[in-house]
Amino acid sequence: MQDTPVALVTGANQGIGLQIAKDLAAHGFTVLVGSRDFARGETAAREVGPQAHALQLDVTDHASVNHAATRVREEFGRLDVLIQNAAISNTGRLPGQSLEDYAKTTRPSCVSLDEMRAVWETNVFGVLAVYQAMLPILRETPGARIVNVSSGVGSLTTNSNPDFAYRSIFGPVYPASKTALNALTVAMAIELEPDGIKVNAISPGFTKTNLNGYLGTESVEQGAREAVRVALLGADGPTGTFTRWEGEVIPW
Repeated sequence: MQDTPVALVTGANQGIGLQIAKDLAAHGFTVLVGSRDFARGETAAREVGPQAHALQLDVTDHASVNHAATRVREEFGRLDVLIQNAAISNTGRLPGQSLEDYAKTTRPSCVSLDEMRAVWETNVFGVLAVYQAMLPILRETPGARIVNVSSGVGSLTTNSNPDFAYRSIFGPVYPASKTALNALTVAMAIELEPDGIKVNAISPGFTKTNLNGYLGTESVEQGAREAVRVALLGADGPTGTFTRWEGEVIPW
């Protein structure tokens, strides 16, 4: 086992994931840059620095997930932080289509089940697949942490408020996938509490990334902050929480 702490960030070849990787490297971590496309992961790893390594990881491909876990164990022997960042917002949004118009096609009454399944395959089942594959290594690493990158649009409490600005876009595809991710976070936190492994969900805010067609209002530097803060929490830190920057609690 190497002495330097190891962090794996899924979906780290661009956007918030890439920035999280850079920030964790700056905090002294060896960073594994998870990417579906290995070449893009290598490019991102070079951008992060010499302490970064590309890791081919398609969260929807069980062979890829298992191979990644084998590589983490054999090459690094530890996993201190797992940042579950990989996500997609849709597969069916048309070029130039506004988020509002796309949302109208994803109402419960008319949503494509194939569209819903595709997004949940990455955002929900992919997260669970990576969790299961990496858990044996996390359990062998004292003080390990898991951070699930969620979204405030997944909050059932917030969406139940008629005054919530984004309430009209809540639907079964992306928003509900994040609701499901929040449920997984609580389940993981309960399961791993006896092991001392903290599991928390964070919202990066409405960040300018490929996920939303760069329509966000915050920079990736701002979007990465809370994930990094929670990843670095000490032994007395909380588990099973949902927060945005500086620990502001988001209701489930």
